[in-house]
This record gives sequence, C-alpha cells and structure tokens, in this order.
Amino acid sequence: MDTEHNALKDHILRSLQEMGFTIDEEGRLHAPIEENKDFLRQLHLPARQMELQTHQIWLQRVWPRVAAFFAEGTEVIPEKIKPVLIEVESTWQQNLFRVARLLWSLPFSKGYGRRLRFLVMDKSNGKLIGILALQSPPLSFPARDRRFRYPPGRKTELVNQTMDIQTLGAVPPYSRLLGGKLIALAAASNEVREAYRRKYAYRTTEIEKRLLPSHLVALTTTSAFGRSSLYNRLKYRDMWIAEPLGYTEGYGSFHLMMFYPLFRSLLESQGISTRGGFGTGPRRKWQTMVRALARLNLPGDLLRHGIKREAFLFPLIDNLQDYMEGRTFTPLYRDLPFETLVRWWRERWLLPRAERVNGWHTWSREELKPLLLLDPATGEIQ
Repeated sequence: MDTEHNALKDHILRSLQEMGFTIDEEGRLHAPIEENKDFLRQLHLPARQMELQTHQIWLQRVWPRVAAFFAEGTEVIPEKIKPVLIEVESTWQQNLFRVARLLWSLPFSKGYGRRLRFLVMDKSNGKLIGILALQSPPLSFPARDRRFRYPPGRKTELVNQTMDIQTLGAVPPYSRLLGGKLIALAAASNEVREAYRRKYAYRTTEIEKRLLPSHLVALTTTSAFGRSSLYNRLKYRDMWIAEPLGYTEGYGSFHLMMFYPLFRSLLESQGISTRGGFGTGPRRKWQTMVRALARLNLPGDLLRHGIKREAFLFPLIDNLQDYMEGRTFTPLYRDLPFETLVRWWRERWLLPRAERVNGWHTWSREELKPLLLLDPATGEIQ
C-alpha cells in the first residue's frame, strides 16, 4: 500500500477515535458505553457540515425568501393553530422543504426510489409546522422481516407496497409544542395514502419492470437516536399508530459518510466506477464503502457502529399481517382523515403542552440562521 493510502487509512482511524469510538485489535468499533443524544449528534456533525457547505450559496440566496415561513414564538397561538397537509409540488414548496430539512441533525438526503414529500403548515398564520418525507423501503430490513412470513416469491412485491419514513419532524417553535407528534400522526392519514395512489397508480418498478398495485399498506421507520420518544406510545385513541419492532442490528454507514468522497476518489483512481444514476442509493454507497475499506486493508467491521436504533411499523390497514403473509389480497384500510388526527393531537398533546411550558413563546426565527448559514470566517456551523 502506498504512502497516500496509508495516510488515508490513518486519517479514517484517527477520525473515528476523535468521534468517540474505540477500535479493538480485531478492527471492531465500540461506541461509548453510555451513549447519549449529544454523542450521536456529534457523530453526524461532520457529514452535516459537509452538506451545509455544499448548499451554502443556495442557502444564502433562498433564506431571505423562505425565512418568513418560519414562525416567531409570538406568532403562534396554540388555540388557533390550524394544520393543513400539503404535498410538495411547486418550487417554493420544494425550497421550503429543503431548507427545513437542512435544520436536522442528520445529514440531508434526497431519498431514493419512490418518494413523497409533505409540508404541514399552520393556516392560522401561514407558518411551517413540520415536514414529512417517504421513500422506497429497503428490501432487507430485519426488524420488519422478523414480523412477517412472506409467501414464497412475493416478498419484493409485498414490501414494495410499503414505504419508509425518511424524514419526519416539526420545526421550532412548533417542535416545542409536540408538533412532531402531529407529523407522525399525519404519516398514517388517509391523505398520505391517497397521494401515493395518485402518484404511483399503474407505475412499474424500475428494476423488475413489474406493475405493482397502488396500495400503500404500511410504513416503517427507525429512530434517529436510540430509543424514540417521538414514536413510543403513539396512538390514536386505542389504536396503535406506531408499533415497536425492536432495534436495528447496529450496522450502517452514517459514521463513515464524511469519508465517502474520499472512498469514491480512491476507487475511481483504480478504474472502479462509482458513477451515479439509478441504483445510487444506500446499497450503492454501502458497496462503495465496502470496496474502499478492503483496498485500504481496513476491516469491514468498521461498518458495524454498534449504535442500535429503535424500529417502528405504521400499519395502514387492519389486516396487515394477513395481507403481508398472503392470506388475503384485499387490504382493509384504516379510516384516519387528517382533520380527525389533528383534533386528537390538539386535545391529547398540543393544549396540555402549551399549558405546561412557555419557552416556545420567546422563540425567534433568527435562531435558525446560525444552524444553516456557516460562519464565513471558519466555514463551520456557528
């Protein structure tokens, strides 16, 4: 291995240790014994900062146009909040969604495969409450796959009648009023299913060129940081909206994403294509990382970060078990209009929360700027 490769190898190992990981003699990663959300956010910080640097010119241009869609605390009157669900279609909606998504601790991703994006706006003042994005589900997802015994040869067909929640959450000050609970309820609404049906009826899959039913029967997701306070015990009356599936196995690539451009350069220099296009999703990135680690004589176990995330299933039909296991071909959809879910959120979470806390009232949208616009002197998050 030449000097340049050795330097890259040392850089990767040193950076992982600086993040807080330890690496044993067999090359296995170990997260701190007591993980906390601050540690997990720090893991994502380098990749998030890279994304913000990539978007800086665009953010500087767009922020003045979208800033007014983010509420001041004084503009939010809990009793008058009137949420509306809007599918992202127009340019201003796309820009607002993208800016809001860049506020997340997790790095920005456009998603892959079939995609739906939504804004939840407050009609009482024209401000953004939160965002929701769905994407094609992973074909292999052990936490989900342990739940069902798919009929032989039908797993791909059935899994592709579900979607994965890629982004879900509220922005301040609504996040401080448990607006995230509202966005999670919205994911299970009739309106989301109908948007899927409109967009994907009579569409074929890209890989197998198969015509799939336009049924959306379930959603899956994982918590961003360990155990989820957002999805746990999420119900509409006595109906579970998010059912816990256990925890992921602690494999993934998020902690190595900051090295992804270096991995691609390494492989391209050796004549191995990493070009984009269809298929450049998580699986393609994973394969790129596996190949690059092998060429650096680094163990594949570096992809096992050991940080387990809680997984959840959102059933959208009452007979999901029978449907996914092939005992019926007719989905029995739950009837959950968005307005009904809004009323439940208002009574169950919003108004009690507004009575207990008042910090949201002093929130200023100016507090968002340092999270988006990097310090011009250092090029880092302010």
